[in-house]
Amino acid sequence: MADATKKLVIIDTDPGVDDAMAILYLAAHADVSVHSLTTVFGNGDVATTTLNAQYIVERFGLNLSVYAGANIPLVGERFIPELKVHGDDGLGDTNLAETVTDLPNVQPAWIHICNTVRAFPGQVTLLAIGPLTNLALALRHDPEIADLVKQVVVMGGAFGTNGRHGNIKPNAEANFFYDPIAAQEVLSATWQVTVIGLDVTTDCILTAAEASDLATTAGDAGSFLWQISRNYEAIYKQFDDVDGFCIHDVAAAAYVTMPHCFQQTSARFSIGNTPERWGASLATPVSLDDGTGNQRFCGSVDPRLLVDDFLGVIRRYSNQELLLNTAGH
Repeated sequence: MADATKKLVIIDTDPGVDDAMAILYLAAHADVSVHSLTTVFGNGDVATTTLNAQYIVERFGLNLSVYAGANIPLVGERFIPELKVHGDDGLGDTNLAETVTDLPNVQPAWIHICNTVRAFPGQVTLLAIGPLTNLALALRHDPEIADLVKQVVVMGGAFGTNGRHGNIKPNAEANFFYDPIAAQEVLSATWQVTVIGLDVTTDCILTAAEASDLATTAGDAGSFLWQISRNYEAIYKQFDDVDGFCIHDVAAAAYVTMPHCFQQTSARFSIGNTPERWGASLATPVSLDDGTGNQRFCGSVDPRLLVDDFLGVIRRYSNQELLLNTAGH
């Protein structure tokens, strides 16, 4: 049975340095019950991201099941960037996940999503912090889940706020670029979707000093997050002259716990699928009164409140019996 006092969340993820941070943040949050992890290609192939998810579960004793999902986009081949900001292994080239002993569930991620949504109608939040292929496949498998999901929260896209249009390409954000066809299908479905794009995630910076402090004040979780983020932090310093690094996926996770930190605009989304605009995202504002207000994006955030909440949650729970807020399904 789900705990009705907590938000029930499936995290669809491609760990990933900031994915790992988002997973531990929600697993530790008092208002959340993480149901399970589903994995997708993105910051590595799906074998790598699944291994990383399983490592996080094993290392921190999380009562969570991991379900492996898509390894290629709906159309075409998996794009492999020249610069791997998360390292070849997705966890900052630490090779930590080589110690994993358990295997993920054999049920495909998108089938698990459909079954869970039907088991808990109106209760499940889908937090998608990687390419949206698994969610698109779930919709194709069982379109009726769109009316049974509580909400969908997506880290992806960039809609021009403060001139932000992309990171992997000048006009495209990575998660949407990896599978724009899936992104369009997910953002056009009838479920309630909130997109947390580079418009706001770029403002959410964990400083170098804060990351270092986590290593000494937040137990094993803090040490782990500091260790995997060394190369990630160095890349931000080299290419963007940032004293720290953006915690993109934590920002999306924080929308689940405190949406009041964000300013939202109802919109109709268009994700580019032509060669010159592959993965580019466009949001056209719409009125809440015309019946099309289920899709929205966030144009501003209180970054200090968000980062402080992340730091507080990790510190508060990591030195106790770690991270017990999981549903165990």
